[in-house]
Amino acid sequence: TLSLSGGDTSSSSTGSASPVPNSYDNLEGGSYPGTTHIPFHLKRHKYVLFLFTTLYNKTSIRFLVQPKTFDVSPLQPFPNMSQLSAALGGLSGVPELEVAALRPVNLLQERDLLPHRPLEAPEPNLSPDLKKVNCCPQSFRCTLTSIPQTQALLTKARLPLGLLLHPFRDLQQLPVITSNTIVRCRSCRTYINPFVTFLDQRRWKCNLCYRVNDVPDEFMYNPVTRSYGEPHKRPEVQNATVEFIASSDYMLRPPQPAAYLFVLDVSHNAVEAGYLKYFCESLMDNLDKLPGDTRTRVGFLTFDNTIHFYNLQEGLSQPQMLVVSDIDDIFIPSHDSLMVNLKESKELVKDLLTSLPGMFSESKETHSALGPALQAAFKLMTPTGGRVTVFQTQLPTIGAGSLQSREDPNQRSSTKGVQHLGPATDFYKKLALDCSGQQIGVDLFLLSSQYTDLASLSCISKYSAGSIFYYPSFHCTQNPTQLEKFQKDLERYLTRKIGFEAVMRIRCTKGLSIHTFHGNFFVRSTDLLSLANVNPDSAFAVQMSIDDSLADSSLACFQAALLYTSSKGKRRIRVHTLCLPVVNQLSDVYAGADVQAITCLLADMAIDRSITSSLSDARDALTNAVVDLMSAYKNNVCNLQQSGLVVAASMRLFPVYILSLLKQKALRTGTSTRLDERVFAMCEFKTQPLQQLMRMVHPDLYRLDDMSDQGALHLNDTVVPQPHLLHLSADRVTRDGAFLLDCGNVFYLWIGKSCDHLFIQDVLGFPDYASIPATMTHIPELETLLSERVRAFLDWLQDKRAFSSTLTVMKDNSSAKASFFQYLVEDRSEGPFSYNEFLQHIQQQMS
Repeated sequence: TLSLSGGDTSSSSTGSASPVPNSYDNLEGGSYPGTTHIPFHLKRHKYVLFLFTTLYNKTSIRFLVQPKTFDVSPLQPFPNMSQLSAALGGLSGVPELEVAALRPVNLLQERDLLPHRPLEAPEPNLSPDLKKVNCCPQSFRCTLTSIPQTQALLTKARLPLGLLLHPFRDLQQLPVITSNTIVRCRSCRTYINPFVTFLDQRRWKCNLCYRVNDVPDEFMYNPVTRSYGEPHKRPEVQNATVEFIASSDYMLRPPQPAAYLFVLDVSHNAVEAGYLKYFCESLMDNLDKLPGDTRTRVGFLTFDNTIHFYNLQEGLSQPQMLVVSDIDDIFIPSHDSLMVNLKESKELVKDLLTSLPGMFSESKETHSALGPALQAAFKLMTPTGGRVTVFQTQLPTIGAGSLQSREDPNQRSSTKGVQHLGPATDFYKKLALDCSGQQIGVDLFLLSSQYTDLASLSCISKYSAGSIFYYPSFHCTQNPTQLEKFQKDLERYLTRKIGFEAVMRIRCTKGLSIHTFHGNFFVRSTDLLSLANVNPDSAFAVQMSIDDSLADSSLACFQAALLYTSSKGKRRIRVHTLCLPVVNQLSDVYAGADVQAITCLLADMAIDRSITSSLSDARDALTNAVVDLMSAYKNNVCNLQQSGLVVAASMRLFPVYILSLLKQKALRTGTSTRLDERVFAMCEFKTQPLQQLMRMVHPDLYRLDDMSDQGALHLNDTVVPQPHLLHLSADRVTRDGAFLLDCGNVFYLWIGKSCDHLFIQDVLGFPDYASIPATMTHIPELETLLSERVRAFLDWLQDKRAFSSTLTVMKDNSSAKASFFQYLVEDRSEGPFSYNEFLQHIQQQMS
């Protein structure tokens, strides 16, 4: 049966009799028979050598710029189509879009490079039939939408080859298939997909390893058309993203129930921050929305210098607290009554949530035994697996995993080097790997105004496939913006979809291979990730290389298969398949380059480099990536005799994106940056989906006071204006306007001193600029046309992302202006370079 939703279906299926495998590696099906799995750490070492000897083969760069000696070349006429064709090697019959993508752009002459609307992923140069069924780029995209035929050609292009995945994202329509037979290649175990070849009604050829397979009898029936003899019209072959209801073949044990354990810091620091009250209120409001069924289990554990368990067994008149004070030898005081059935014990859970904030309100205990609390959580969750949610407000000070401050506040703006980006202890990583082995994912909410060594604490989530949330300077009364963000994030977190005991395997066409993963996971083998929990807000990246020539292939395919247990207890397999053309010309590689995907992958690579080597090495490598690309394009593709900095139109935004990366908290130098905030920014780069990441790297800037209905979207009965994107430059922001900066997690609405009074009245509800309050975080609902348009545009932007973004209205005064203008990456703010100086620096390196 087939349904078009992401929800669970009530249908069940039975698979063919086969022995139940004893590991997840075998469970989802391995790679090619006889393939030797190279240990991941050896693969990684090989990659590090490859990356920085071929892609960034440069000596260390000193950032010395002398703008006064810079000579601007005279403007040259823009090439016409015949010149362009000659410049691109005499290409003929090239699709119009491809020619446009290859147009030489001189960055020293052309400055209006941003498209009017946010950049879309480039379309692969495929036939219309293949384009129609290809995977959505929001779920699965490649840095190069034309795959080089050889590693030599890839190296010549000076661009990284990799995949960006958002495998469990929320989908409006998802074909869900229940069938006794899940058809897969007998050799490489690829799931049948739209890019296989049917040789006849009874045989199909795998698009990854090219083996010819038999079509099972059951597959001859099409549940959509209810007809026989048309296997090529089955939903599995008509959709690049499908979800199978898995049979018992795909289970190591009966599917686990949804199980949630909340581990809460109740030390004096936590009480002072005041988060507990808002956590309890949010969970109380969302108890019935927690993903799960009648088997859902829940438990609570609080800690300061001791560990407190809560007996919530059905039949008790009130919750019972059980205290374990021996944190050096943690034990579980009762196994049956601490993780309870939510439906049966709901009233006791509500009683506990009502009383918890007051129970510790007078606490003076300043110590934090986070490590022992996590050890207790591990023991408590081991029988079932599930999700552990940790709330921490300070540095762990006693027991296993205790830490000492490693941050020197005087070094926050150092340009020499940033220390302590790696963990101080392997305690949290080892515990995370133990958790992963028992299908326990650990999510960390860090709410702290002081240093908490996130570099060490983050390991508990990184290696157990968890999520990390960080709220610097959190205080429930002194920082209302952070409180609002915490509340919105928490509501989304508690109610979003979740998958348990998951694994994800990535397969690719023969000749291609994976050598590095990025994200939160444990690598079980070279192509298999262990994900104790999987959520719709986490993304992954994969670096690839070309081991053997693809000369015999016209297409390259990639497939990601995510096997998981739903919150309703169903074993499911979500499969994404991506198809791309194989090319043998460098110009074709550049024409299909996805500049945003390349930027995100390079960011991941730079994060690794900054931890394993140094931050300055990572920054130099990013700069060299721009130098190498522009040199390769100018020397090998563009034959126009133009001086200046010339790049393919497809990559015209690459320098400004790299400059943006260099000014991010994760990678910047010379600007005061707290160590925890830097580490959290690194964590975000590793786990955020591309669209969210790009808004953080290069925010979208719009002018709102002169919006018109020209080009507006008409959605239902609402008109949604589509104002043009503006360059992130101070000369685009004027005092007579109102400007919206979309940074992903937050919207900033900046109101200039001379902004039209009509806009201020109709949108903000105040008579003039002077009467706008200093702190304003919401746009009022006013019955004016301008108010409706602005709110419709903001709602439309918000609807395109998972998390709620906060809004801050900023007036044109010195402090607000400074915090707003720090995002304008083309200027000098937040880094040593303006865009002009960066281009000059690139030109000097090329010469």
